[in-house]
Amino acid sequence: MKIKDITNCIEEIAPLSYAEGFDNVGLLVGDYSTEVTGVLVTLDTLENIVDEAIEKNCNLIVSFHPIIFSGLKKLNGSNYVERVVLKAIKNDIAIYAMHTALDNCFAGVNAKICEMLGLKNKQILIPQKNTIKKLTTYAPIDASEKIRTALFNAGAGSIGNYDNCSFNTEGIGTYRGNENSSPTIGVKGENHSEKEVLISVIFEKHKEKTILKSLFNAHPYEEVAYEINPIDNINQEIGMGMIAELDNSMNEIDFLKLVKTKMNAKGIRHSQFLGKPIKKVAVLGGSGSFAINNAIAAGADIYITSDIKYHEFYKAENKIIVADIGHYESEQFTKNLLVDILTKKFHNFAIILSQKNTNPIYYL
Repeated sequence: MKIKDITNCIEEIAPLSYAEGFDNVGLLVGDYSTEVTGVLVTLDTLENIVDEAIEKNCNLIVSFHPIIFSGLKKLNGSNYVERVVLKAIKNDIAIYAMHTALDNCFAGVNAKICEMLGLKNKQILIPQKNTIKKLTTYAPIDASEKIRTALFNAGAGSIGNYDNCSFNTEGIGTYRGNENSSPTIGVKGENHSEKEVLISVIFEKHKEKTILKSLFNAHPYEEVAYEINPIDNINQEIGMGMIAELDNSMNEIDFLKLVKTKMNAKGIRHSQFLGKPIKKVAVLGGSGSFAINNAIAAGADIYITSDIKYHEFYKAENKIIVADIGHYESEQFTKNLLVDILTKKFHNFAIILSQKNTNPIYYL
């Protein structure tokens, strides 16, 4: 088994094309074609994590956070990032990270928080824009069903709870092949008209290569006419944060006690209590101050996140409770999620959950 087999499995759940523009995801150290001896899954890649990988004979570290975030101009071990990369290279250990790609997928970081808190009816809090495209192509009538089927099988034509969706219009297509052409229908050098079907389907942007390959394989024409355009439809499966519900309402203190226990939080910083029951809960793993207004707009009673600054608590505006449970605490179960994903796919392979606590924050 090669590194690429492992990363392909992760990217089926969390395609890297959905990572935020500021992020650094993918294989940060190593070669995709390397044979894997074992996989160590961690939240962060530190020196002690590389040591753990060496000890457990794992030559691939799958890390949620990327150890290389901005450009490296030198590698002489002057800081913890350089020391980690040097040690990994010296010991032939690859490092892969997916970070915000996993944040933005429906079954990712925020779904895990919802699971830990027993929340139901999950929805994306901030859908990511420009994740859906539309393909329009033209095909002879006799080939249209074959082409639609190929596109559907490649993942095109899915809208929310519906699949095999397309729009079709019949018309007349015209063309003339030059001296280098080999027309499937018609004669080289002569004008030809053909009854055709315009086929339109939408698709998630990460599937574009697969869908185009399927189109070309199924289409009878030597030159396939098609166009791809981005559209503004909301993708219900991709985006930051989640909003979900408790089965039964809880009072504010009892709910925060539940959060503290389930998320192993050493303490929770929160805005003023409002004296209202908690039913609708917004969550966002990691730094989430940017989404306070989104949580309010979604009608959440409380917003669970981390890294809230002093003045940002004022944004609650007595409309919501903002609760900061800690960055590590909000994301700590992500490595368990990744282990679950990989072990379901690779039953008889060493997928190891790191036993190291990489939280850099301590509490007195």
